[in-house]
Amino acid sequence: MVVNGEKINFPGGGTHFHDGADKYILALARMLKFPSDKLNNGGNIRNVLDVGCGVASFGAYLLSHDIIAMSLAPNDVHENQIQFALERGIPSTLGVLGTKRLPYPSRSFELAHCSRCRIDWLQRDGILLLELDRLLRPGGYFVYSSPEAYAHDPENRRIWNAMYDLLKSMCWKIVSKKDQTVIWAKPISNSCYLKRVPGSRPPLCSSDDDPDVTWNVLMKACISPYSAKMHHEKGTGLVPWPARLTAPPPRLEEVGVTPEEFHEDIGIWQVRVVDYWKQMKTVAQKNTFRNVMDMNSNLGGFAAALKDKDVWVMNVAPVRMSARLKIIYDRGLIGTVHDWCESFSTYPRTYDLLHAWKVFSEIEDRGCSFEDLLIEMDRMLRPEGFVIIRDKSSIINYIRKFITALKWDGWLSEVEPRIDALSSSEERVLIAKKKLWDEEVAAI
Repeated sequence: MVVNGEKINFPGGGTHFHDGADKYILALARMLKFPSDKLNNGGNIRNVLDVGCGVASFGAYLLSHDIIAMSLAPNDVHENQIQFALERGIPSTLGVLGTKRLPYPSRSFELAHCSRCRIDWLQRDGILLLELDRLLRPGGYFVYSSPEAYAHDPENRRIWNAMYDLLKSMCWKIVSKKDQTVIWAKPISNSCYLKRVPGSRPPLCSSDDDPDVTWNVLMKACISPYSAKMHHEKGTGLVPWPARLTAPPPRLEEVGVTPEEFHEDIGIWQVRVVDYWKQMKTVAQKNTFRNVMDMNSNLGGFAAALKDKDVWVMNVAPVRMSARLKIIYDRGLIGTVHDWCESFSTYPRTYDLLHAWKVFSEIEDRGCSFEDLLIEMDRMLRPEGFVIIRDKSSIINYIRKFITALKWDGWLSEVEPRIDALSSSEERVLIAKKKLWDEEVAAI
């Protein structure tokens, strides 16, 4: 691509992003004809999915543009590049476009990005492109940079023509094509789907398919149509970022939460986070935290309360509460679904702070092991990192038995928190700091 007379190389999925990063982002904004050449489009582009992201440098540069990316790559051909990204403090996760749905709700991203991501988008009747379709919001964009988009040899032309035909049948339209990249846009309503010839491929998903159910669910080679409300409104109804963080999203009603309850939740978590930081003020320095995980994210109140701190939060919705993850994304945050009776897909020592609110109560009800979860938390936690465990006093008492063995006794605080609308009976807050193991400690 040429910007102001200068040729800009596009970042490959497996290569380091270079000094042309900002020029590349500027070029994308210009291709999309966004006001003031800003890729965030006045706050309307907030959540991005970067597939085959390499070391997640595209996502790193987006942060300064008030855009947060879920940077996704497998741990095989990319060798430990996600680990490197997490070491740099960039939002990223292990994942693969394979046979199962990605653990994100439908309509979660305004833009998907694939730059030489080495994905065969045409396999299995285009099922991977249909998964992107499920994840993109109405009118969402797919930025694609690959030889198929510009090379003229017969094989690349064949791939391009097949991809073009498939996306056309999915009602996507090319909004810009220049040099090495092409940008498609998804339709904003069901109108195009309804005009297709009966029997067109790919088909629409059946009415009993829930596009928001993702845990261990196979991908489906069908188009997820919009709800009647979203079709009528021709969009998501979301306000721009940063107002999006605290504005009640339209999908609240789908999870049975009122706007009043939503605002109450915001206030509760603001108070709780202030209290946490007061407890840690003598031991937590200004830049102590960067990678944070909320192990039971609910509506995203904990992450939202950290908005003025230089951190990013991986919001994790336990499977039984996975429907609420759509609210996380509608607030301009990111997250995933997980079952805490299993290990979490990340490298060791990748988070500075783990927040576990009622997580142990939840797995206790299902008969899962506290010890296994503590060991998994220790695996994810960096040396000198912190855990905040908020749960029933009986659970806190049990966990304290393992603090010394885990070497989480670098600093310890336990308090009875103030009562609020989310409190359970006899609730306690335990905050512990993991020691930096040395040879002397390791020999014990």
